[in-house]
This record gives sequence, C-alpha cells and structure tokens, in this order.
Amino acid sequence: MNKIKLVSMLGAACILSACSAKTSFQAMDDKVELNVNKNEAISVIDNTSQSYSTTSFGQYVFKATSDGKEPMYGLMPLKFNGGYLAADILFFAPAMFFNLREVYPHYQFDVDAGVIRYKNKDKADWVTYTPTKSEVERAKKYFNSDIK
Repeated sequence: MNKIKLVSMLGAACILSACSAKTSFQAMDDKVELNVNKNEAISVIDNTSQSYSTTSFGQYVFKATSDGKEPMYGLMPLKFNGGYLAADILFFAPAMFFNLREVYPHYQFDVDAGVIRYKNKDKADWVTYTPTKSEVERAKKYFNSDIK
C-alpha cells in the first residue's frame, strides 16, 4: 500500500512541476518596472527571470513602466504546447484544460515603441508584437480595478 502512495505522490509531483514555464525579461530602457497579472512589480535589469504557470484559456496581462514615459499595457504573447497536447491525449485528457499554452522563454519590452518582442530560442530572431487597442484597454481596466 505504501508503494502505491509513493508512486502516486511522485506522479503528482511530476505533473505539477510540468505545469510552469520559465521566462526571461529584457528591456530597451535602463529602468523598466514590469507588473504581470498584478504580481509584485519587478525591475527588468539585463535578463530577469520568472516562472509562470501554463494555461489553456487564460492570459498574462502586463504593465511596463519607465521613468517619465507613458506606461505600456497589453497581453503577453503565449506559445502553443503541441507536445503537451499529445501527452494529454495519451495520458490524461483533462490536463488539456490547464497546460496548452505557456510563456515564451524570452521577452523584450520596448516602452518607447510600445512593442513587445519575444522568441523561443536564444539564437532566434525576435518576433515583434504590438498589443491591439482592445488588449491595451483590457489591461488598463485590469490594473485600474480591484480584481486580483
């Protein structure tokens, strides 16, 4: 009976540890403060790293501020996890509701230009994304409300 509990606990630990992704943030400006989903603000200096949970339906709303400039608002682009989808189908279909998308490994915020750049690998070229007007409005509303 104890072996079954041990195997169950190890399996649960493996599943839970696979449900987050690590990312690094860079900024074009020297002093950028970044809030993601009302988490505590972080100073983006060189390569600041954070971990975020995977999601299937949620978004990561951000607010980037730099001294003397208008804040930048938007939604962080997320990557699709095709490998997770295959594993979910084969082993645990309900997990599809939790882990089909995750943060990219690298983001770069340019508050002046109002763009966010992201890439999947260190050596890859940056993909530039400009948050849409509706994403900006959604993020402003989120950060200016009492929702947590």
